[in-house]
Amino acid sequence: MTPYVLIGILVLVLLTGLFVVKQQTAAIVERFGRFLAIRQSGLHFKIPFIDRIAGRISLKILQLDVIVETKTKDDVFVKLKVSVQYKVVQEKVYDAFYKLDYPQDQITSYVFDVVRAVVPKMKLDDVFEKKDEIANAVKGELNDAMINYGYDIIKALVTDIDPDSEVKAAMNRINAAERKKVAAQYEGDAERILIVEKAKAEAESKRLQGQGIADQRREIARGLEESVDVLNGVGINSQEASALIVVTQHYDTLQSIGEETNSNLILLPNSPQAGSEMLNNMVASFTASNQIGEAMKAENQKKKDKNSESDS
Repeated sequence: MTPYVLIGILVLVLLTGLFVVKQQTAAIVERFGRFLAIRQSGLHFKIPFIDRIAGRISLKILQLDVIVETKTKDDVFVKLKVSVQYKVVQEKVYDAFYKLDYPQDQITSYVFDVVRAVVPKMKLDDVFEKKDEIANAVKGELNDAMINYGYDIIKALVTDIDPDSEVKAAMNRINAAERKKVAAQYEGDAERILIVEKAKAEAESKRLQGQGIADQRREIARGLEESVDVLNGVGINSQEASALIVVTQHYDTLQSIGEETNSNLILLPNSPQAGSEMLNNMVASFTASNQIGEAMKAENQKKKDKNSESDS
């Protein structure tokens, strides 16, 4: 065997002793089955056929999802999904590699133990509201247990709460009924407000309408008074002026009815003699009221005279 062959074999053997450790990874090196060293990321050398890499362990943050089925205080079966984020402590790689074969199984056991101890003390609604308390309890228990094995629990999260399908359907019905109740209350309040506002508007409309009618009648009376004064100024007495005004309004009314083809106004009676009858009735009522007024004045005057005599 030539020296070159020997040199080549030696170089090849030496090359087999070189190994690379990736970033965020640790390699455990053993010599004849006994722990030798922990190699961090980079290029390293081991003695061929004497040293061996027993294993590699990741230093990254890992996540384990655990689904636990348990019962609440109000006897509802529920499934909880607990996500545990953990990593190997860099200074305790030896403990993580040699003290625990299956860390995931160990973490799962602790999660089951804590969840089944905490959740049965809560009602279903409290499980949803206090899921952070459950997660903190899981994290605290795991930290105390797993730190001795070289594992650090970063975070524990309750990512899903899944009750039985019939329970969920019942909860949905209760929620829907509650929302319908609230909606009915709002609709009732809105309808009441509309009724009140409508009544206020009608009352205001009636008030304005009455005020308009009063103003209209006041202006009509004022117009009649001015008309009588004008007719008196040209030598027409009050009775003749009143008759003329009544007849004029009578024909104006008939003309207005003729112009409105869709009018439903009925005027009874509608003969010219009716105007005279109306005027006579008005004159008679005015005369009677004047006589009554004069009689009352005379009676009051008599009472005053008697009182004066008695005082004297």
